[in-house]
Amino acid sequence: MNTPNASRAPRTIDEYLEQLRAALRGADPALVQDALYDAEEHLRAELADQPGRSEAEMLQKVVGSYGAPEEVAELYRDQEITTQRALRPPPPPKRRSLAGRFFGVAADPRTYGALFYMLLSLATGIFYFTWAVTGLSLSAGLSVLIIGLPFIVLFFGSVRALSLLEGRIVEAMLGMRMPRRPVYPEQGATLMRRIGRMFTDVHTWTTLCYLWLMLPLGIVYFTLAVTLLSVSLAFIAAPLALLFDRGALYGWFVDGHVTMDWGFGPHTVGWGDALALCMIGIVLLFATLHLARALGRMHGHIAKHMLVPRAPG
Repeated sequence: MNTPNASRAPRTIDEYLEQLRAALRGADPALVQDALYDAEEHLRAELADQPGRSEAEMLQKVVGSYGAPEEVAELYRDQEITTQRALRPPPPPKRRSLAGRFFGVAADPRTYGALFYMLLSLATGIFYFTWAVTGLSLSAGLSVLIIGLPFIVLFFGSVRALSLLEGRIVEAMLGMRMPRRPVYPEQGATLMRRIGRMFTDVHTWTTLCYLWLMLPLGIVYFTLAVTLLSVSLAFIAAPLALLFDRGALYGWFVDGHVTMDWGFGPHTVGWGDALALCMIGIVLLFATLHLARALGRMHGHIAKHMLVPRAPG
């Protein structure tokens, strides 16, 4: 792979990282973040182990073992393909008929991951929203005190940690590739410079917006999942309910019996009504699975856009 910087050997760690970023242009942003973090961590560890060498001397020695930026980029691309193939669940068999595609959603493992994420999102949404609002309020209130600056740094650090945690949840349940490494902290920066970078970094604010957004999204996801699953399962259980107690469900009492009205006038519930409700419940259940899978894909893209920093330029 040819890059503009491929002909010039890097003389500083920053140059190496810029060349690596250029070599990874067009790759998944989550992969780029992981590769940059691993490279910087390795190079700075090597520099710390060789205190008598300059960055240029260290790089000249390390590049031979760790690899040039173009080689490292190619290695990460190959590893990503191998890892994704290993982690990707087996695809459901192709179904040509409309009924096969409709009911085949039950064979897709991502469907159940998305459904569980919808049920979990209310709890995580409440926690994220509370943490973000409380932390931002305390940061603003304590900013006039001497303890305010360290608190702000700790709060924004916790936001980035929550971003990484949420990314792991999203990748595990929704199948969207998310960063597995954090953004490497800026080296040698003063406290004020670090705070300034946090406030001017767009990724900080998109992450905070995501934490706030998770509360209304979590309420919607949880409500849809619980309501649709409850209704569909209740309808499916109609024949069983009729078998054990004709006067318990699906209507109102008239002379001790349950009546229903399908638009042709009220009548006493019979097996035909119970079987019709059961069929409606089955269709509704599979429609709920389709909705869960679609919402899971949509939310994965939202998380990808808001939680993964984009390369400058």
